Amino acid sequence: MSGPVKTLRLGSRGSALALAQASWVKQRIEAERPELSVELVVIKTSGDRFMEAPIQTIGGKGIFTKEIEDALLRKEVDLAVHSMKDLPTQLPVGLAIAAVPERVDARDVLVAVNEMRLDQLPPGARVGTGSLRRRAQLLHYRPDLSLVPIRGNIDTRLKKLEAGEVDALVMAAAGLKRIGREDRITEFISDDICVSAVAQGALGLETREDDAARAQLSFLHHGPTFAEVEAERAFLRRLGGGCHVPVGARARAEGDRLTIVGVVAEPDGSILCRGAAAGVVAAADRLGRELAERLLRDGADRILALS
Repeated sequence: MSGPVKTLRLGSRGSALALAQASWVKQRIEAERPELSVELVVIKTSGDRFMEAPIQTIGGKGIFTKEIEDALLRKEVDLAVHSMKDLPTQLPVGLAIAAVPERVDARDVLVAVNEMRLDQLPPGARVGTGSLRRRAQLLHYRPDLSLVPIRGNIDTRLKKLEAGEVDALVMAAAGLKRIGREDRITEFISDDICVSAVAQGALGLETREDDAARAQLSFLHHGPTFAEVEAERAFLRRLGGGCHVPVGARARAEGDRLTIVGVVAEPDGSILCRGAAAGVVAAADRLGRELAERLLRDGADRILALS
């Protein structure tokens, strides 16, 4: 006879995207570990309470994770599911990443009226984004565009597009795919134009360092994705950047090889430092740091000093 079912409390934000991510994790855990029952616990974060304010003005990185991490430390939840790109590169003492599942899609996409591609948008077209990184790179590519600050969940942004507040949106492919709205994608934007955010498209499953839940989640861990995220986060950590400076990085692990491209830009797109590095997957952290060092020598230090 099997033993009693143990409940695992999973902390998540309450947005449609966050709940879709958390539900996916819940289903995977319960299918793999039938002795566990996963209870979703919705936690409101600073980023959810101040939906109209620019991210940079309300705390930058951590505004979507701090309250959930506090609940973990108080043992009110046993596991947290985050969009990995929202997690600061330094975790609070006592917490650890238990697993990084396989990445969905790291790319940025354009969602436009009349299905126009980025290079087809007319001069002065209003492009909505809440990201300094996207704004800087898009202005570097097309300084004739008008970049409009926009926040809110995916559906809110799509409604603003449909209402004519903007002519196009630049969003994460992963978010649209996870909530079944990928049919809205007009164009996948090349890394040559817009390098994605650090860890974009990846999830981070966070637990307490000393908790048994860490071992129970190992089946969800995807080594190649973890290596990519490790390189990208090492790049960002060495730069010391967050939401206040336009920084992007995209690593790709194939077999035992890993490549990474990184960018640091002026917010207005006038200056952009870009570079790439390649090596073995086992050296992911070092590759990210070395690329950051190279960009700092090439002028990124001056951009960061002005931030």
